[in-house]
Amino acid sequence: MSGHANDAARGPLREPRESGGLSTGEVARRLGVAPTTVRSWDRRYGLGPPGHTDGRHRRWTSVDVARLERMCALAATGVPPAEAARQARGEASPDPPPPDQVGGAAKATGPSTAPPHRGRSKAGSGLRLGDVRRECRGVARAALRLDPAALDDLMAVAIEEHGLVTAWSEVIMPALQAAGSKWEGSGERYVEVEHFLSWHISGVLRRHAPPTAGGRDGAVTVLACVPGEHHTLPLEVLVAALAERGLPVRMFGGALPAESLVSAVRRTGPAAVGLWAQSRGTASGPLAQHVAAMEWGVRGARRKPVVLTLGPGWAGRSVPGLPHPHGLAEAVAAVEDVARR
Repeated sequence: MSGHANDAARGPLREPRESGGLSTGEVARRLGVAPTTVRSWDRRYGLGPPGHTDGRHRRWTSVDVARLERMCALAATGVPPAEAARQARGEASPDPPPPDQVGGAAKATGPSTAPPHRGRSKAGSGLRLGDVRRECRGVARAALRLDPAALDDLMAVAIEEHGLVTAWSEVIMPALQAAGSKWEGSGERYVEVEHFLSWHISGVLRRHAPPTAGGRDGAVTVLACVPGEHHTLPLEVLVAALAERGLPVRMFGGALPAESLVSAVRRTGPAAVGLWAQSRGTASGPLAQHVAAMEWGVRGARRKPVVLTLGPGWAGRSVPGLPHPHGLAEAVAAVEDVARR
């Protein structure tokens, strides 16, 4: 998001007499966010104009825009979106955020010049996050507080503003990894934090992803965990990312038996098959090679799927001829390349 330091250069907010204010698109350009983000803040937090003009689109006045700018300034300091919205509306917060949640920009007399989208923070949150986006730190705090409303809001806004791949890679996954590290280094403590966060990530992904496309024959992607593997969350993220791009996918979840995987591939005739293995003990090269050798279609024009070995379990156990994408962005790009042929 662009900072507010350039506001003077843009000049005072003008409200054309014939329009009665700014359109949503004009407000979004002023704030440096997508129009969908402005609409989301209006819908979620009631920050928009009180009504429509002449029964048509909403028009935003200088007062309306000032509220949004106030929310942007607060969000830049790591204040959760719902709390930032309450403060922007001038409402008293039932539980004021702790001091470490409010940075210098919020305490200053003027608005923050730090860009909320790109700003990074090293302030402490109870989890070892390092140099991460402020949104990530907010997710970590909400997870530690076991605060479902704030956690859902923060992740949903991150997905809407950044797109799923960036939100996962730079906001959600670092918080999840930090929670896992906290658990591993603290005995049996903090297990509930990781489970709580994982559950809410799954819920946000399902609510965010558009309906799965039907897809033509030979264009579907099959995703499954290999036998003995129960870590489905990375595949759930990939499903949502592919659905976001209109790519048809069939998800079969955790620990799919080998014979069931073979049956699913025969029945769907996919262009790509993604096999997730979290640990080296579950990654099966022979199974991946067997699926890659499967054929279907009329004689003389038979097809085989491209098998993608996904997850850290395949590291150091590469299967000859089978791609091993690293990370969500590479996996999405690999599937797109195959499915759109």
